[in-house]
Formats: sequence, C-alpha cells, structure tokens
Amino acid sequence: MMPPEQFQQKLLAWFDVHGRKDLPWQQDINPYRVWVSEIMLQQTQVASVIGYFQRFMSRFPTVQSLADAELDEVLRHWAGLGYYARARNLHKTAQLIAANQGQFPQTVEELSALPGIGRSTAGAILSIACGQSQPILDGNVKRVLARFHAVHGWTGDTRVATQLWAISAQYTPQRRTGDFTQAMMDLGATLCSRSKPRCNICPLAESCLAKQLNLTSQLPEPKPRKALPVKQLYFLLLQNNRQQILLERRPLTGIWGGLWSLPEFADLQGFHQWCVQRDYRIGPPQTLPSQRHTFSHYHLDYTPLQAIVQNPNNCVMEADRLVWYNGSEIRSLGLPAPIMRLLLHYFEDQYDQNG
Repeated sequence: MMPPEQFQQKLLAWFDVHGRKDLPWQQDINPYRVWVSEIMLQQTQVASVIGYFQRFMSRFPTVQSLADAELDEVLRHWAGLGYYARARNLHKTAQLIAANQGQFPQTVEELSALPGIGRSTAGAILSIACGQSQPILDGNVKRVLARFHAVHGWTGDTRVATQLWAISAQYTPQRRTGDFTQAMMDLGATLCSRSKPRCNICPLAESCLAKQLNLTSQLPEPKPRKALPVKQLYFLLLQNNRQQILLERRPLTGIWGGLWSLPEFADLQGFHQWCVQRDYRIGPPQTLPSQRHTFSHYHLDYTPLQAIVQNPNNCVMEADRLVWYNGSEIRSLGLPAPIMRLLLHYFEDQYDQNG
C-alpha cells in the first residue's frame, strides 16, 4: 500500500495541475464562506450550488448579516436547494456565532456542537479556512478511500465509517491542509466518480485495491435498499375574488419546515372539515391531475384541489400563518420546489384563460 507521504505528494501534484481553484467559495476564503459552501454542497451537486452560493453571499456577506436576517428571507434564498433543515440550522448557528463576537470555534468538538455542523464539515472549515490538519469524510472522500483500500460495506454503517475515518486521518498531512482537503473532494467529484470512474488518469490508481481487484463498480457498496413508502396528500389551491391564492406557513420542524406552502389534507373529509372550522364557503372543488415528488425516504403523491372561496371577507385567518398571495409575489417567497412549480403553472393557466 502506498505510504501516506507518497499518497499526499501524488494527490497534491495532481491538484496543482488539474484541481478546481475558481469556484466562488474558493475566493476570499474565510470560515463563514467555507461553512456556507460546505452546507450547500451536502446532498447537492457543485453546478447547482454555484448560483445559490453567489446569491446567498450577495445578500448575506457576513455571519452577522445572516444572523440579523429573518428566517423567512433565509429560506427564500434557499428555496429549490432542498433539505431545508440545512437553512434553518445555518440561521440558528449564525446567531450563535454572532453572539460570540462573530468568532468561529477553533476545534472540531466545538464546531460540531453547533446546529447542522458535523465532524466532516467542521474538519473542512478548520483545514481550508484555518490551516489546521483535520481529516474530512464527505461523500466524495468516502468513495475514494473505500475504493483505495477496498473497504466493503455501506459507508453509512458505523463500523465502516469508523474504519474510513481512521484511513482519512492517516493520510491527512500537516501542511497544505486546505489544498489537500480540496484535492480529496475534487478527486472524488471529477475522477473517482460513482459511475464510470476515470482510473486511467487517476494519480492514485497504481495502488488502488478496487482497481487491482476489479471492484470499482462495486465499491463503495450502496445502502441496503428498502422500498420507499408512498404518502398521499391533497394540496388546496384556494382562490379569492382578487385572484389570490391562500398560502400557509409550515411548522419549523419536519418536511419543508418554515416554508410557505399550500394547505394540505390527508383526505377530502379533512379538507371539508378545515373549511367548516374556518367558515370558508367554497364552490365544488375541481380535482387536478395527481403528481409525484420523491424525498429521500418516501414518495409523495399529491393531488391539487382547485376551489374558489365565496366569502373571502368573512374567512377566519391566522396571523402570520395563512396569507393571500397573488401571482406576481410567488417568485419572491420561500416555497418548496414542487409547490412553486404547481403555483407557476396555475397562474400561467389563469392568465391564459383570462387573457
């Protein structure tokens, strides 16, 4: 097996020539920018993150500006990236750091204690922004190391993860820590990809056990599959006499936490009870074609219900939770991606029908 020093030398030599160095978060490096980028890059491709990161930094250039912002605005700038707990935790952690005179903790233990920051993210912040020798183990690095050492098993398993952390620490250098961290992530993202890895130009290929054993297509092993359950809901497109749609703010916890969405119901009986409780007198609802949105742990099959309220001035409203919005305001709200698409199509159809 290749000694750690040789591993580091080969990887850094490759990074110096082929590594990515012009990504937005690689400019004006500081703990805040590295932290935001690392959170955005969780579960999300680099190409998708670039625009979001630039817009986010334009609006929230410092940890203090993020801490001072309203959560609704933070969620609005996050809308479309998914996994919205990441945005809520960003906001919460920014407030904690701002309360500490804007100073980021300087140890993995202290950083990992903050909402939304795990051990690997803490290591990335400290290595890239602070020059500390800290290992990381994000998805790309797991794949590189699992193949290089032919580690079998799902990388999310505690036993396998412990083994990979030890390997990552073994290879992490004392110098050029930021470049090494970025190089490991780049190698996994560009050469040692999930499918069709380009072993022929990989700087580590000569000692890669997965390549030697012809296991690159099998490692790392996927998470044991379970059939995703299916959840069914109705979403209410309730329109008033001003062509506005009723939106409801979701609870801060759970799916789409803190975002604006459409009132939802498990069945039509629940929908009718909701209307009666709030004195919403409506005409017969029209059922629109059902659609599917897939989360990481279940499929959501939803059926839009289109209806018109006949007594909009007498409806019971709930302050800061139920609000009427028109089509021109939709794009400025923090909305889940499928709800945004549904509303945009709805208002486009209304515009076409009304000329």
